[in-house]
Amino acid sequence: MRICIISDLHANLEALHACEALHALPQSYDELWVLGDLVNYGPDPAATIEFVRSRASLVIRGNHDHAAGFAADCGCSPRFLAMAEATRDYTIATLSDADKRYLQQLPTSARRQIEGTIFFLCHATPANPLYEYRPPDSPLWDATEEASHGANVLLAGHTHLQFSHRSGERIVVNPGSLGQSKMGNPLARYAVWDDGHFELKA
Repeated sequence: MRICIISDLHANLEALHACEALHALPQSYDELWVLGDLVNYGPDPAATIEFVRSRASLVIRGNHDHAAGFAADCGCSPRFLAMAEATRDYTIATLSDADKRYLQQLPTSARRQIEGTIFFLCHATPANPLYEYRPPDSPLWDATEEASHGANVLLAGHTHLQFSHRSGERIVVNPGSLGQSKMGNPLARYAVWDDGHFELKA
């Protein structure tokens, strides 16, 4: 089983088109999983939603999806709040009612078992799947076993910081941001699960 995992697309259709892994669907990957934040910040929310809806087998709701779907606060830090609110309003005005319902109906977390491996997926953290900002080096990643339902693999996005962290028998993976990198360069980042092994890609 080969799974492509992406997060934090932020309506960046150019990044979706530039990502070689997504061009390889479905020939090279069995499934595409998306860890939320399809919309806001970028200019193409409707096209991004359609891209994901037509290709992904599992999609999680992020805080920006929630904000656009429900006309709610995004819970962003003061540094990004003005831009987040302005682009949320643009997104709401741009999306159809069907697109908004799609965002509203996305789950905030999911659990999947594949070939003996249990995956728990969320946008931010298991305890606070929409909003908690937890950096890669936080010791709290080692204390989330109960909230992640005994998963072998915890998948989360939200920070836009790509990392892989092993804690005992469990691994925590953030694929990074496909559409709005915060790692010092504009590369679209993602992760690949390939028969029991993770690769972090850019």
